[in-house]
Amino acid sequence: MLRKLFIALVVLVVLVAGAAGGGFLYLRSGLPQAEGQVALPGLQAPATATRDPNGVPYIVAASAADGFYALGFVHAQDRLWQMDFQRRIGAGRLSEVMGSASLGFDRYMRTLGLYQVAERNLAAVSAETRAALDSYAAGVNAYMASRKGPLPVEFLLLRYQPEPWRPVDSLVWGRMMALQLSDNMRQELMRARLSRRLSPQQLADLYPTTLRREQPTTIAGLDIDRLWAALPMDLMSTGASNEWVVDGQRSQTGKPILANDPHLRYIMPNLWYLARVTTPEGSLAGATVPGIPFFILGHNDFIAWGMTTTHGDTQDLFVERVDPNDPARYHTADGVKSFTTRVETIQVRGQAPETLTVRETVHGPVVSDILTGTGGVASNGDVLSLSFSGLAADDRTADAFLAINRAKDWPGFLAALASFHSPLQNFAFADQAGNIGFAVAGRVPQRRSGDGRLPAPGWSGTHEWAGWVPFDRLPRVFNPPGGLIVNANNKPGPDALAAPLGADWEQTYRARRIQDLLAIDPRQTVDGIQAMQTDSMSLPARDLLAILTQVEPHDDRGRRAVAMLKSWDGRMTRGRAEPLIFSAWLRELNRLLYADELGPLFQDYWDLRPDVVELMLTQRRQWCDDVATNTAETCEGRIAVALERALEWITQRYGAGTGNWRWGEAHVARLPHPVLGKVWPVNRWADLTIPADGDNYTVNRAGSVTGDEESPFASVHGPSYRAVYDLADLDNSRFMQASGQSGHLLSPHYGDLNRRWRDGRTIRIPAEPAAGPKDRLPVLTLVPLAVPEAPQEKQP
Repeated sequence: MLRKLFIALVVLVVLVAGAAGGGFLYLRSGLPQAEGQVALPGLQAPATATRDPNGVPYIVAASAADGFYALGFVHAQDRLWQMDFQRRIGAGRLSEVMGSASLGFDRYMRTLGLYQVAERNLAAVSAETRAALDSYAAGVNAYMASRKGPLPVEFLLLRYQPEPWRPVDSLVWGRMMALQLSDNMRQELMRARLSRRLSPQQLADLYPTTLRREQPTTIAGLDIDRLWAALPMDLMSTGASNEWVVDGQRSQTGKPILANDPHLRYIMPNLWYLARVTTPEGSLAGATVPGIPFFILGHNDFIAWGMTTTHGDTQDLFVERVDPNDPARYHTADGVKSFTTRVETIQVRGQAPETLTVRETVHGPVVSDILTGTGGVASNGDVLSLSFSGLAADDRTADAFLAINRAKDWPGFLAALASFHSPLQNFAFADQAGNIGFAVAGRVPQRRSGDGRLPAPGWSGTHEWAGWVPFDRLPRVFNPPGGLIVNANNKPGPDALAAPLGADWEQTYRARRIQDLLAIDPRQTVDGIQAMQTDSMSLPARDLLAILTQVEPHDDRGRRAVAMLKSWDGRMTRGRAEPLIFSAWLRELNRLLYADELGPLFQDYWDLRPDVVELMLTQRRQWCDDVATNTAETCEGRIAVALERALEWITQRYGAGTGNWRWGEAHVARLPHPVLGKVWPVNRWADLTIPADGDNYTVNRAGSVTGDEESPFASVHGPSYRAVYDLADLDNSRFMQASGQSGHLLSPHYGDLNRRWRDGRTIRIPAEPAAGPKDRLPVLTLVPLAVPEAPQEKQP
């Protein structure tokens, strides 16, 4: 109660200050109506939304169209500002409400033209999908028209009103996710920058999971370091996930069990919104995204599915040579062509609008122009354009999601995936008939030559895309003999199948650990698989400590630390000191091994990188030399110095006694609110922070930013949603998301799931919602708005 009163007081002060400047002060609560009746236009028949004690809505509607309508209404009730925020990002319109601080986002999104792509995608989807998008938009707009009380506080603080929802607003989210889960452009830039300083062998050492190598193309005159810095890193890839499925022979239920936990950047409100929707077509339960009418992850009455990111190569940068005699033209294999251009006007709050001229080549938008508008031409005319499968006008991924939601078996599921175009994903499948499967879905370019790891010459025609890899050539398996499928972003098949997808793959640590856990018990349970999702065993710690602890430390403090690590089991538990010692040691060792070779590029490459460190300490020991002083150093000496520096860093932060050292002090899961998180003291409640287990390589993944000097181990990326689907009893399936159902700061469901998520607890979303402590659940009934009949003309 004190928390609510304090937040209300602070928000009231902020709003009153806004009112003095022309804002409108609402006096009534803005929390959504959860019970009673609301009459709405466009609804075909009454629908109900019953919220369980966790704020999860159970929607029952008389038709699929009304189900989409009701979901749009409920999404808008709980997450309207989040929906508006994400569509503004996709449209490059943040600066209209947030000012010049967000211009970098807007320039980038306008250059890519994601909103225009989404508009073209809308024209390509089926009539059924379009009808679903229309019904959903009508539900969102019905809420905005019928709501009572104030808008969410973010609108009031930023002093603007949301615009009506359009079907294209739902599709732009898919384009944003395609961008966020595709990292090849950034990797190509990083490799191109490194290739200017390092030999081909050194570059290969820094990317040990790469299948092939290719020599770099000269990018003369263009400042690719500045381009790297100009890319909005919040929109770059953070994709990683786990999924595994066992068949009935490997489960105690006699039916499959499927586990999935997608890993994304943490934010408040969390991306996911749990729901159940029942219509005459059947029931769906699982994870939705506010702004989208379809279930992204979950189960229907017949099947369950999950996703992980493939990390295939679906982006290529092309070096374009501008005609020195005519800067409006560029060279191609077919001769000189004119840039296609369009003018974008970015409205900026508090200052004059900014005009951006976007240029496109046959390969795609000229992304290097984000440096200086159209002044991004290098001295010799080089610019960089981007080819990306997620920019295709005929993308029909929305059709795929609708078909996945309705699939009843493996053939129907595969038919749905044939229309899943971007981002490239690994799908896990299970059905109540006892089948399990795995399929990669998405568009992968067929290149005439090259492997896409470095920017390619755009003028030669040698690296052009020649269509897409056929869907039936992508890796897939159905009912494998071992009755088990595991993927944790590792290579999704043997080289012959995986090679067309790309050249880089995630390390195998998580996949290996999942397989080890499944091998312990030949017959799995739902509870056991749920517990595996929060496993915090670090295989890199076990692998590397066998090398690191052989070195003699310089002092007693180091010897005590090594003794602790030798008796440690490798679990990254928040209450122990050993995970902090190991992580700080590994962080400093990375710095000592390659900071001198990388120079100013070190900060951008720096990570814990256990696979790279192990390679350098065992097979490529020349990295231990000191390039800066041109002196030979032993790897053992580097290891000892790294330990000394790590322990000094910990001591300065957490005190001298190891009894005060706790991994959870440094390793805090942070879910920041992009607006309220910047308003003191509201940020104390708007941002969620909680000590957490795990690290970047555990099954319970918790990614951090190693180069962040203030908080190098804070968890900013991880399992934002967890689910375990029981195909023997779908009502026994387990769900959890990282924050809470509501985006309203004063709601009891704003962050009420956070601690349960951290601790690995789950909830169920059965066919009938379970009553709360008061034995009564709120029911909101949506009814069609009666339209008065036109008066009848009197007959003479």
